[in-house]
Amino acid sequence: QISDRKIVPPPRAELGRSMEAVIRHFKLWTEGFKAPKGYVYQAIESPRGEFGCYLRGDGSTKPARVHFRTPSYVNLASLPSLAKGGYIADLIAMIGSSDIVLGEIDR
Repeated sequence: QISDRKIVPPPRAELGRSMEAVIRHFKLWTEGFKAPKGYVYQAIESPRGEFGCYLRGDGSTKPARVHFRTPSYVNLASLPSLAKGGYIADLIAMIGSSDIVLGEIDR
């Protein structure tokens, strides 16, 4: 739980009673909050593998850079080592067993 009132919206029960809470909620969702300068990479577990999220902040309300690394990209990168010494006909089975989604790679 985060207790910083600058980045956490007010409790739902408070929204029905306090006009200040409604204004703070509106400003938080329209203007956002200032993230500190710096960067963060967070690995998130997904069904196909590790989903990576990279954010770089410059001190403003919008991030300077946002990048997502999908698990299919890493799974495709392992394909040459899997295919070494195999047949071309085996590539279809290798792609299927690696669970590669080409739509994730071609962004």
